[in-house]
Amino acid sequence: MIQVTAVTPQADYRLNLTFNNGEQRQFDMRPYLHYPVFRPLENPGFFALATVDYGTVTWPGEIDIAPETLFAQGYELYG
Repeated sequence: MIQVTAVTPQADYRLNLTFNNGEQRQFDMRPYLHYPVFRPLENPGFFALATVDYGTVTWPGEIDIAPETLFAQGYELYG
């Protein structure tokens, strides 16, 4: 089961992610911001509150996104 082990919010609503298999990927949240559940993330200060909880990225107010989505839709980061 893929899980997020670290997240670093970036400019332009992107997340740099590390997964439990050692891969690092970047995920673009911009296509998701129009969904009502993710609307609070349009505030850059709120978006920056991203943390890892229970193996995925979460924000205050019980906002989260599936780790499988983050992995499958993210693109690999190269050091």
